[in-house]
Amino acid sequence: MITKEEVEHVGWLARIEIDEKESDAYAQKLNSVLDYFGQLDEVDTENVPPTYHVADIMNVFREDIVKPSMPQDDVLANTENKQEGNFKAPRIM
Repeated sequence: MITKEEVEHVGWLARIEIDEKESDAYAQKLNSVLDYFGQLDEVDTENVPPTYHVADIMNVFREDIVKPSMPQDDVLANTENKQEGNFKAPRIM
C-alpha cells in the first residue's frame, strides 16, 4: 500500500508541490492501480506463450536494396553554402 507520506516524498523528488488533501487522493488512486495489478497476478498464465506484439507480424522491415543515389551536383545545385563537394554549415563553436 502506498501511503500519503510516500506520495509527498515522490512529489518532493519530482519538485511538485502536493498538499495534504491531494496526497490522500493520489495515494488512493495509486493503491487502486496496484489492486488491479494484484488481480492480474492472480490470472493463471501457465500455458500462455509470451506475447511480444499484439499483431502476428513476423518482420515488418523491407528488403535492403541498393539503388543509385542522386548525382552530387544535383544535390548541391540549390545551395550557395557548399565546400569541397559538401554542404557547408555554420560553425557551432
